[in-house]
Amino acid sequence: MFRFPHKQHRHTKRMLTISLILLLLFSMPSVTSLAVVRGESGDINYSIKSTVTFVNPPLGTRTWNLTEEDRAISLFMNNSWQIVELKGATYPFEVLKSDTDGNNIAVLKFPKQQLPPGENLTYIAEYHVVSKPRTIPNIAEEKSGTLKDIPQGLKDNYTRAEGPWLVNDSTLVGLAHEIAGNETKVLTIIKSFVGWIKENIHYTTHEVPYYANETLIAHQGDCDDQAILLVTLARIMGIPSHLQIGSIYTPERRLVEETYWEDHVRAVQREIGWHGWAMMYIPPWRWLPVDLTYVTGGFDNDSLNAIRYGAVASQKTIQYMNFSKVDHVAESRQTKIFIIQNGFFVDLEDEMDEIAQDSLPEGFNLTVAVTLGMVAVILLATFLLIAHRWRRNLGKPEAHGPPNS
Repeated sequence: MFRFPHKQHRHTKRMLTISLILLLLFSMPSVTSLAVVRGESGDINYSIKSTVTFVNPPLGTRTWNLTEEDRAISLFMNNSWQIVELKGATYPFEVLKSDTDGNNIAVLKFPKQQLPPGENLTYIAEYHVVSKPRTIPNIAEEKSGTLKDIPQGLKDNYTRAEGPWLVNDSTLVGLAHEIAGNETKVLTIIKSFVGWIKENIHYTTHEVPYYANETLIAHQGDCDDQAILLVTLARIMGIPSHLQIGSIYTPERRLVEETYWEDHVRAVQREIGWHGWAMMYIPPWRWLPVDLTYVTGGFDNDSLNAIRYGAVASQKTIQYMNFSKVDHVAESRQTKIFIIQNGFFVDLEDEMDEIAQDSLPEGFNLTVAVTLGMVAVILLATFLLIAHRWRRNLGKPEAHGPPNS
């Protein structure tokens, strides 16, 4: 849950964002026992804590000039599936804003702007998460809208050749049209793309994300690589799509520790994993998640399970950020070069815990309880108002009728 780049301009620039290093965490051991809970009826509360340390070693020869991007943290998403609150941070906010992709971020006010050799700086961000019950629509190919049913505004915003989307690459264009053929139903086209990728791209991990053409050439890639390929193929066909990432509560993985980028990055995860999937506009259901690598129960010869049983369908998964316009592939590689060539180091620690509610009666539903509480308050206020008026009326002189004529 580290922040992703904030860009005031659409020009590529050096990004020192820890969020780009987050993409490394997709290559940690995969979550093998992710389960989607069907029939979920209550909220689940989690805490997420992120600790980031910038290190300029004593024998270093260069000063680390900390930029606004280094000081930015993501505020996650708030929607019908989740409510996320930043409970605290080591340093106060300097400003709240949205990045190029519309993600809400907070820029922290660090006590210093430079790290000379021999110095480091650590900050901590803690979040409270309420994960709500979620369902995926009952999708079926015969109910799918066609390419003509997609609003033009969405096509303009989510099918462009920007960011990492190589929609003008001749090989990718040819592949997209070959797989889709003359089909016009959006869900059927997506199903065909998912089936082709599952058949031809093998899952593997590496330290920086791939562009779609690189994944195609290598015939391999991890969760976000495969998602980038899927999004690119969809955009070529005029289907609005983008990449979304999130965290997954993984109590079965107590601790995972890895190093990357020639040991310049150390990442520790405690009961948390990171994952990426595609978000695609499929009429009439609108935006739906399409997951190529974490599908509960597997695909079972049905590529639409990528939508029905993906990671985000579970309350264990918390949506973090969207990528649509920013070329995070290029910036990840630039960040890697910057860190290694300057001799800097970064320590990342993430942990996620489920907040126990032992004091609540079995079957307690926080949302229902809050609603009932509000109703009780309204009823009590109404009763007190009526009682007040009744007592006031008791103190008034009795009204007499007009004198008899």
